[in-house]
Amino acid sequence: MNIHLSPTSKFEEKEIRELIAGFHKSGKKVGKGDRNTIKNFQLGNQLVTIKAFKIPNLINKIVYRFFRKSKAVRSFDNATFLLNNGIGTPKPIAYLEERKLLTFGKSYYVSDFIDADLTYRELIREPDYPDRENILRQFTRFTYDLHESGILFKDHSPGNTLIVKRGDAYDFYLVDLNRMDFKTLNFEERIRNFTRLTSKEDMVAIMSDEYAKLAPWSYDEIYGLMWSRTQIFQKKFYRKKHIKDTYLFWRN
Repeated sequence: MNIHLSPTSKFEEKEIRELIAGFHKSGKKVGKGDRNTIKNFQLGNQLVTIKAFKIPNLINKIVYRFFRKSKAVRSFDNATFLLNNGIGTPKPIAYLEERKLLTFGKSYYVSDFIDADLTYRELIREPDYPDRENILRQFTRFTYDLHESGILFKDHSPGNTLIVKRGDAYDFYLVDLNRMDFKTLNFEERIRNFTRLTSKEDMVAIMSDEYAKLAPWSYDEIYGLMWSRTQIFQKKFYRKKHIKDTYLFWRN
């Protein structure tokens, strides 16, 4: 198991390896973990988060061994890039990879723990969530800053932004970082980036209104594209879910 520590990490390699060795027997699990498993661990006087990625299929075992960076490496590299560009994300501590002669095995990404007050998901579930509209507008400004920095966060979905309240303001931290593009974004790429977040029209309207205050496009242009693309995505999502629940129920 190869390990790469962040130059700014205050932890020793031995400490990280001990956590990984006991990963499946200890730690506090976060979420369901259908594909990957996320757990929080106490390390000295600090909490850390470890994400264990699912062992890839045979083809990807070869791809990740020879041709492409693993999800653990991409998560580490993308977190470093985000922080260097002033974008919030838990600080990377280390990544570990199991590399055999011809194939790739287990991999882990270790980062700081963020004690979040909420995620975007709570704003969907609770229409009367305190300060909801203000949070949505600040989240939209955060996303605009991502776009202006040339960052396309492909997994911009309800559970992948941790939100921390700081007085009257909110800090946003991206997680699940292995799928990102870095480039100049056009209008459609920017607006389509919102379509995985919510199916609620009032939320789309608020985000469109706030984005229009920042960008050189009108509210009607932004809302028209955002709402139409959201509806298309939601239809595809629920169609796929229905097929999975109907024909692939045995996987659960």
